[in-house]
Amino acid sequence: MTARTDRTDRTDRTDRTGFRALRDQLETLTTEAFRPELAGIDQLPTLDIVRLMNGEDATVPAAVAARLPEIAAAIDAIAERMARGGRLVYAGAGTAGRMGVLDASECPPTFNTDPSQVVGLIAGGPAAMVKAVEGAEDSRELAAEDLTALALTADDTVIGISASGRTPYAIGAVEFARTRGALTVGLSCNAGSALAAAAEHGVEVVVGPELLTGSTRLKAGTAQKLVLNLISTVTMIRLGKTYGNLMVDMRSSNEKLRARARRIVALATGAPDEEIEAALTATGGEVKNAVLVVLGGVDGPAAAGLLTASGGHLRAALTLAQTQAR
Repeated sequence: MTARTDRTDRTDRTDRTGFRALRDQLETLTTEAFRPELAGIDQLPTLDIVRLMNGEDATVPAAVAARLPEIAAAIDAIAERMARGGRLVYAGAGTAGRMGVLDASECPPTFNTDPSQVVGLIAGGPAAMVKAVEGAEDSRELAAEDLTALALTADDTVIGISASGRTPYAIGAVEFARTRGALTVGLSCNAGSALAAAAEHGVEVVVGPELLTGSTRLKAGTAQKLVLNLISTVTMIRLGKTYGNLMVDMRSSNEKLRARARRIVALATGAPDEEIEAALTATGGEVKNAVLVVLGGVDGPAAAGLLTASGGHLRAALTLAQTQAR
C-alpha cells in the first residue's frame, strides 16, 4: 500500500466515523424524529394531508406560549441596549437564517428604523437567501468574520437561530458576541440545546417532530417566525415606536403607506382630513410628528424638538408639550 493510498484510506475512515457521529446526534433531536404513523402520508387524499399539516401547525402557538417568560426577559434586555444605541443582529443558517433576514428587512418600513439598526446575517451571505451555500452553516469562524465586519459592541444584541440548536454558525455567532460583551440569545426548537447553553438567554420552543421527517422549515420555521415577531415588535413598542397599537413610526414610502399614514393620524387624533393633511405637510410626512402637531398644538419644528427631548416616545412628548403650554 502506498503512502497516498494509506492517507486516503484513513481519510475515508475518519469521514465515515464523523458521519456516524452526526447521524447518531441527529437521531437524538426531537426535530429530526421519525413518525411511523405518518409513513403512508403520501397515499392519503390531498384534503387529509392538508388537514394533518394544518393540525400540526396549530400546535406551534402553544409551544411558543410555554416560553413567553424567557422571551419577555430577552426583550427587556434587548430594549435596554437598543435604547442606548445598540443594534439587534440575527444570525442563522438555512431557513433559520432566512427568518432572521426577513424580520430584519421588515423593521425599516414598519418602524422607520435605520437599516443598520436591525441586521440579519445568514451563513453564506445574501446569496444563501435563495440558494443553499454548502458548508457555510458548519463554520463558527464564518460567523465570527461576519460579526467582526459589524464592529460589534457591548450595546448590541446577537440572536443565534437554529432549529436543531447545534448549528455551528449560530453557536459561533453567540460565542463570538459574548467575547465582545454583547447580549446573546439562543433560539432553538430542541430542549437542552448547545445554542441555548451558549447564550445568556436561551429560548427553546419545542414543537416536536415534523410532518416530513427533519423538514424544519415547517413547524420549527413557523415557531421561529412567531418568536422573532414577538422580539422585534415588542422591542419596538418598548422603544416608543408605537402609540398604543398604532405604527406611528412607519415610513410612508408608497401610495398605500401614505394612505395608511393619514389613517393612523386620524385614528390617533380624531382630527378632520384638512387638519391631518396640514400636519403631515408640516412634518414632511412623519406620522409621529404629525400626531404631536395635532394633539400637542405645536408646529412641525417644535414637534421634532419635543420628540428628540423625549427619546422618541410620543406619550412623553405630549406630556412635555402640555407642560410647556401651561
